This record gives sequence, C-alpha cells and structure tokens, in this order.
Amino acid sequence: MGDYVPLSPGPEEAEASSKEGRRAGGTRVASLDVFRGLSIALMIFVDYTGSVLPYVAHAPWVGVRLADFVMPFFLFIAGISVSIVYKNKSKKLQLTWKAMLKAVKLFIVGIFLQGGYFHGINSLTFGVDIQKIRLFGILQRIAIGYIVAALCEIWFSSNRTMNVERGMFKNYQYQWIIVVLLSGIYLGLLYGAYVPDWQYEMQEISLNSSLPTGYTIETVKCEVRGDLGPACNVAGMIDRNVLGIKHLYKTPVYRHLKECMTPKDGNGVNTYPSWCHAPFDPEGILSSLTATVTCIFGLHFGHILILLEDHKDRLTKWLLFSLTVFTLGLFLAFIGVPLNKSLYTISYMLLTTGVAGFVLCALYILVDVYGYRCPTFVLEWMGRHSLCIFVLVASNIFAIALQGFYWRSPKNNIVHWITSLVR
Repeated sequence: MGDYVPLSPGPEEAEASSKEGRRAGGTRVASLDVFRGLSIALMIFVDYTGSVLPYVAHAPWVGVRLADFVMPFFLFIAGISVSIVYKNKSKKLQLTWKAMLKAVKLFIVGIFLQGGYFHGINSLTFGVDIQKIRLFGILQRIAIGYIVAALCEIWFSSNRTMNVERGMFKNYQYQWIIVVLLSGIYLGLLYGAYVPDWQYEMQEISLNSSLPTGYTIETVKCEVRGDLGPACNVAGMIDRNVLGIKHLYKTPVYRHLKECMTPKDGNGVNTYPSWCHAPFDPEGILSSLTATVTCIFGLHFGHILILLEDHKDRLTKWLLFSLTVFTLGLFLAFIGVPLNKSLYTISYMLLTTGVAGFVLCALYILVDVYGYRCPTFVLEWMGRHSLCIFVLVASNIFAIALQGFYWRSPKNNIVHWITSLVR
C-alpha cells in the first residue's frame, strides 16, 4: 500500500451534500458516503429490531450496545464533512451565515420529526400539544455539533500553508482548546453541581380503557452531587430547569432497567422507584457538550484527509488517533467513569470515537484504496441521500409505506414478516 492509488472520482453534483464528499483535489471520498449510509442502515436495523433483539437496542443506562454507536457515528461524519466543506475560509462571514442557516434547518426538521408530530406506526396522528413538544432530539444534536464544529473550522484554524508534521495540532490549537473547555465544563457540572429533590406529574391510566384518568405528583429524592444514576444526575436537572420537564423525552431508555420492569409486588402494589416514569432527554443540553467534541474529533480526521495525500500516511494517523482515544475510553471505564450514552460520558465519547475511526479506516481501505465500490454501492447511495432516508424512517413513513403492500391480508406485509422472523 506504499504506492498512492487515486481516489475514485464521483459524479459532478451541484448540491452541497455532494461537496462534503470532495477533497482539495476534486475527487470524491466514497468511503465517507458509505460510512454515512452504513450509519443510516444501522439506525434502521436497531429501530425495527431493538424491541425483539434487546442486545442490539440501547443499553438501559450503563454499557454500550450496537444502537449506542449510531449517534456518535453521525456526529463523527458531520465533523469530517465540515472540514471539507469549509476548507476555503476566505469569506468567513458568508461561510458563517451558511453554517448557521444549515444548522437552523436541521434543528427545525428535528423538532418537526421528534417533537411529537408523528406518534408511531400503529397510532399515527397529526398534531401535537405545543406545551409538551420535545425540543431536543437526534437532528437537533447534530445541528448543535455541526454549528460549533463549523465555527471552529471557519474562525479557529489557520489559513497559512501548514507544516504537515505539526499542522495536525499546532495549526488547530484553538480547536483543541475548545475541546478541553467543553470537556471541562461538562465534567465540572456533572460532578460538581448540586441536584435537589424534584417532582413530576405521572398519568394515571384506567385499567379498563387504557386512557388517562388523571395525574399524580411523584417526588424524587436527590440532594446530592456527582450522582450519575438515572434519577439524580445533573444533565436531567439542567434540562428540567432550562427546557421544562414537559418538553423532555417521555419514554427514556432507563425504563428497561430491572428495577423499573417489576412494578408490582405480590399484593399488586407498585414497588418501582419514583423516577422510573419521569421524562429524561438523552439528547439534552449538558450531554450535547461532549457530543460536540465528537464532531470536533471528526474535524481532526478531516484535516488529515485534506493535508495528506498518501493513503498510508492518512491511515497511519487515523489509526493512531483512533487507538489512542479508544484505549483512553476503556481505561476511564475501567477506573469507574461509566460508558453511558444517555449522559454522553467522557469514556463513552472517547470509546465510540475510536470505533468510528476504526470503521472509517476499514471502509477507506475497502472503497477508496482498493476500489471495491460495487459491494457497497447501496450504502453509498444511502449516504448521499441520508437526510431524506432519515426523515422517512424517523416519521415512520417508510414503514407505513411498506405495510401498505401485502398479500391477501393486511397482516401479510414485509414489516410483519421481518419482525416475526427476528423474534
């Protein structure tokens, strides 16, 4: 692999999404599209099989499962794309406006998709109570990471000719300072802020009609600092006070914890902790700080892609960085910093970034070095139309459309067959 093998050229496209896959030489980095498509495919797989294959669904709280890699992959790819799109920084104000406009569009689309407008395959209704709309979500988090990474790239990187050997860090020193600041603020708040007792309203459901009959006020006892459990962590407190408890995710993943899955004792009395049915947003404000760091790490990979021409040089630096952050993430997990996607802990951020780097290296070797694009053409196509596919999947339009085609009986559709097969 010592000889340089040119990247396979991509088709000429006018859209901004096509520019994200291009580097300075004008050729398209197909592996980036394939990686984006793989992330979309992985999201679809875990969304539709997670309920019947628990080991691929999100970890209830501590730990990492297959579904927990989807968000870091999206953020990592977004960071790489930012480094390519904004590599020419001659018109900073114009580029800033462009980045802000794109971030706002993503945020608004995210609210529309995950704010409560669409409610599911079997209970699809239109309209949402504005008082309870969910403000943060997947696209909103990507929008936050995207705009911070874009501003870092536009305003905090050098325009002068870079020395490749020192340019990886020296010429982007302010970006790394921002990484340290975001991580420091996150750690300071997560372990240092005081979490008082808090309350929330829980619906009472009629056993006969399954309809809400009223509300009860549940109190969660905390009065602690540095708690990383589901009930008394600082991330939840910040979201409840800033966003409002009614605007958080209503069915958090910690409901699948063992203590929340056995709600009644032998006498039919509820025994689960008071926080089990409380709202909590895994894409909240505090965890968005470390999620943004994943995006900036993606920037670093993009810089390597732009500054270096030789495949071997690129892969060497990518693998070295990936191995470093992956090992550091494992070490932090070993000494007691939990791998937690809902809190987006430092250990989780480092480990998943390392895995994302390994996946990128593997796809780069397969697709761009050796040119095996036929086996991955479907993923490449999905990657080029990732936002469209995400919209179809997140709104359940894709699944509903598939269910519309059946054999003799409406139950004989492909969605039903697939879910029955994996059971």
